[in-house]
Amino acid sequence: MSDTKVPLIRLENITKTYFLGEVSVPVLKGISLTIEKGEYVALMGASGSGKSTLMNILGCLDRPTSGDYFLEGEELGRASGDKRAMIRNRKIGFVFQNFNLLPRTTALDNVIMPLAYTAGDLSGAECRRKGLEALKEVGILERAGHHPGQLSGGQQQRVAIARALINRPPVIFADEPTGNLDSKTSIEVMDMFSKLNEAGITVILVTHSDEIAGHAKRVICMSDGEIVPGLFKNH
Repeated sequence: MSDTKVPLIRLENITKTYFLGEVSVPVLKGISLTIEKGEYVALMGASGSGKSTLMNILGCLDRPTSGDYFLEGEELGRASGDKRAMIRNRKIGFVFQNFNLLPRTTALDNVIMPLAYTAGDLSGAECRRKGLEALKEVGILERAGHHPGQLSGGQQQRVAIARALINRPPVIFADEPTGNLDSKTSIEVMDMFSKLNEAGITVILVTHSDEIAGHAKRVICMSDGEIVPGLFKNH
């Protein structure tokens, strides 16, 4: 029996084709890729390169048309919608460009919302404690009672990162996380991802920016639905 370490993510010949009437539009064209636990990876490419489609498959938001997707050794490419939802809630954290916070809900309540689906055995007080710990971890504890409209863009993104951390997932996906932030705030947010990675969380960043991708330890470049071998960088 082999004791070979199972990678966090393994893709084998993943394709994704959209069908518009009788027209087929191939978006991913046979992606094979391995990402180990604890890596900090940037998926980089121009608009239309397929990087966001690939992230949606990795994040169990979409299914591939063909190929195999293994997360911690479990094949998810053909998993049911319920199964993928369970995996998203328990094993994956998401951070998006537009923050995706509920506007009439406090920062704390935004952060603890995922616990409603994964931690039915926790009391309300325990959920609040975990939420406050996550807000403290991202340096915004003092804003726990504020609504998103009372927070700056950088503060909202910190709340979103705390929400992504609440279930302690092994991997966080960040899709253009600095797209709506100024330069100074962008650096602060990217420093936060680096610290999370140093703490052992796998970070997968989607970006079109060389500067943002430079924060990652490994850069995978995509073009026209394929990985471009010559632009595969390790730092």
